[in-house]
Order: sequence, then C-alpha cells, then structure tokens
Amino acid sequence: MRYDFEAEIWRSSGASGWFFATLPIEVAEGLRALHGPRAGFGSLRVRAHLAGVNWDTSVFPDARSGSFLLPLKAQVRQRTGVTAGDRAAIRIDLAI
Repeated sequence: MRYDFEAEIWRSSGASGWFFATLPIEVAEGLRALHGPRAGFGSLRVRAHLAGVNWDTSVFPDARSGSFLLPLKAQVRQRTGVTAGDRAAIRIDLAI
C-alpha cells in the first residue's frame, strides 16, 4: 500500500532534537483501517521516499496529533536539504 502526501518537517524540543513529519490524519486513518490496533509501540514498517532519497524506517503513533510520525534521519535531511519548517512531498510504502 502506498501513500503520497505533503507534510511540514519539524524538530522535537527534546535534547536529542529528532526531526519528524506528521502524517496527514487521512493517511493515519487509512493505516489504522488496514492494520488495526498494534502491539508494542504500534509502529508500522515503511519504505519512505523524499526528494529522490529512499530509506527503510517505521512510522510511530502520536497521541498528541492522533496521527503517525515519520522520523527523518540526519543523513536523509542532509541529502535532501530539508530542515524544520520546510514543507515536503513524501511517499511511504508499507513494508511487507
């Protein structure tokens, strides 16, 4: 299953300063409809695509937004040139 969307890149306020994109709520609802409740952290394995860069990761449920968060590794941000405040076109494919 593939999802294409735009999202703003943001940086967490924690000491680690991770960068994320919050999936649109309609994407999150689609993921939940397909996969239902998940054990553990409720994460889902995905292959993410951003500006010609692909990487394997997981999306994690976020109680605050009611959606899922896609973490953006430093290497991905450096290769794509995105940073906090940027709006980016992103695609995720559910891992099998």
